[in-house]
Amino acid sequence: AAFSTHSSYLENEIHNFLSRLARKRFFETEWDVAAFAIFFIFVGKCIAQHEACTRQLLLVLGLAGSCPNPSNLCSPPTGIDNLAMQP
Repeated sequence: AAFSTHSSYLENEIHNFLSRLARKRFFETEWDVAAFAIFFIFVGKCIAQHEACTRQLLLVLGLAGSCPNPSNLCSPPTGIDNLAMQP
């Protein structure tokens, strides 16, 4: 009995969606339009932020991997070797 109730509910939802699709009216109220717009803006901001972080990361990795002036950027390591850590 529960399966048939769930099935009829799903059929009603599909029918409602298809009827809205046929009328070319995807949103029932103004609030639906506003909620979709806010969600779309949020997703766009997330994608833009992700791309900005990726560009910054690639820029940092690109600069760290290349040394145009070895005397300024790529100095040899300084300090004392800890021989106790050697195998």
